[in-house]
Amino acid sequence: MRLEHAELRALLPHRYPMLLLDRVEAVEPGVSLEAVKTVTGCEPCYRGIAEGEPADRYAYPASLLIESFGQGAAVLWLLSRRPGTAGLPMFTAARECVLLRPAYPGDVIRHRVRLDQVVDGAAFASGSSWIGDDKVAEFGSMMAVVRPVDAIARAS
Repeated sequence: MRLEHAELRALLPHRYPMLLLDRVEAVEPGVSLEAVKTVTGCEPCYRGIAEGEPADRYAYPASLLIESFGQGAAVLWLLSRRPGTAGLPMFTAARECVLLRPAYPGDVIRHRVRLDQVVDGAAFASGSSWIGDDKVAEFGSMMAVVRPVDAIARAS
């Protein structure tokens, strides 16, 4: 199964500039997913960088890399749930996250996500992120819980 950007928008509540996946290239519901995020120099995180800054200043923020992986995990969980199950997944915790090297504009990041366990409205995922043959991050455990959409709307 492959999901294009429009289908991701239908699944996730995120919108520009925080929808951090471009497509899902493969998914086996309940098991695994491979998603793609292309880093571009036009993203808001690069807006304040002054002319002449060194190249390392363009490293993609670690927080956005983690969020992008988490969105892949959310898509996998959403596609793995029983039809008619309501609610939105909300990120709650990450453990054993290791960032091995930065990503830069022009890099295509591939998130490989595994759904490890689903228990009472909570899901646990793990995996890694790659640029070509280089592993750039490892995620030992990422947890999300599901909350009713109306409860989230009341809190905001």
